[in-house]
Amino acid sequence: MPNIKSAKKRVKVISTKTMQNRAANSQLKTEIKKANAAIESNAENKAEAVRAAVKKIDQAAAKGILHKNTAARKKSALDKKLHASA
Repeated sequence: MPNIKSAKKRVKVISTKTMQNRAANSQLKTEIKKANAAIESNAENKAEAVRAAVKKIDQAAAKGILHKNTAARKKSALDKKLHASA
């Protein structure tokens, strides 16, 4: 455990940021799962679900939670599945 005031603050800030990143990552995974489920069940709103997932992926990439190439790969995979199911 740190003794210096600035080091104590860094620990506190890092834990706050970690919790925010975990929450954002959890929401992202949930959206991707919803989109995949909509595609596999051939739901009427599958394009809308994919659009929502792509938006979450873009937001995560903008915040630095995902690398831009990872985001591109995830979006491409969703798009590929969507078009294959049509």
